[in-house]
Amino acid sequence: MKTDTLNLNTVHQCNCILGEKTLHPLVSTINLSSKNWGQLDCLKVGFYAALLNESFCKSFIYGREKCDFSDGTILFFSPGETIEIKERAEIFHSKGWLLTFHPEFITGTSLGMNISNYTFFNYQKSEALHLSFREQKNICRCMEDIEKELLWSIDIYSKALISKYIEILLDYCTRFYTRQFTTRSEINKKIINKIEKIIENVLLNRQINSFGVSMTKYCASQLSLSDTYLEDLLKHETGMRMNEYIQIKCINIAKKSLLETNKSYNQIAKDLGFPSSQHFSRLFKRITGITPTEYKSQN
Repeated sequence: MKTDTLNLNTVHQCNCILGEKTLHPLVSTINLSSKNWGQLDCLKVGFYAALLNESFCKSFIYGREKCDFSDGTILFFSPGETIEIKERAEIFHSKGWLLTFHPEFITGTSLGMNISNYTFFNYQKSEALHLSFREQKNICRCMEDIEKELLWSIDIYSKALISKYIEILLDYCTRFYTRQFTTRSEINKKIINKIEKIIENVLLNRQINSFGVSMTKYCASQLSLSDTYLEDLLKHETGMRMNEYIQIKCINIAKKSLLETNKSYNQIAKDLGFPSSQHFSRLFKRITGITPTEYKSQN
């Protein structure tokens, strides 16, 4: 059965769908308690959105784990993204808030310059943020602060104040996601172990150039995660980005080969997909402090 997708390019169009008065053409906060999405299937949005559900979501599609809180769930959407209303009816037809803001609104603001730092806008919906009671109340207060400012007539201070309130809300979400990574520590360690095995398998089987995609995207696809979430998880658990992590794993494999095989470091460099032995040697020395030849002679 064909699914109908409604294009919402503006905040005002979204307000109209939900019967909400437009207080600002580029920003809106909507209390969803008495709103009805009707028979909508899908929406394709041209703006950023944060959807807070204040009630417990039973559905597994938001990725709640046993170690997560259950006093609210928040989903993030970026411009150009399709929102599946019917499939996510549980969260869309519940008590909560919807914040929408158009990219044009944040142009020239601190929020506009830093929007890429809020990587959760690129997470899958199964990587949603699950809130404690205190966290949920905090987000609600932020929504109310934005709403209060929207109720003022638009003046020369509106953009600065509203964008700052949105930035504060997103900063809190960053803090709460960090807390969620912390409470998921044991789950994350298992994911890291899987990443190690995937990387080792790729390197040892000389599959470096066979995917046509980055190693991050490949690992993420194998683990059914978004590459952005995987990068953030790895950074939280190890302090490293994927490229750095792969380089260290690569050098560890090289160390083992230098000590346990008769291969020259030129051959090892080739096996591990380095463009040249010089490139391999430079990376080896940067990570270990010595050259491959020195490492072999000292061990």
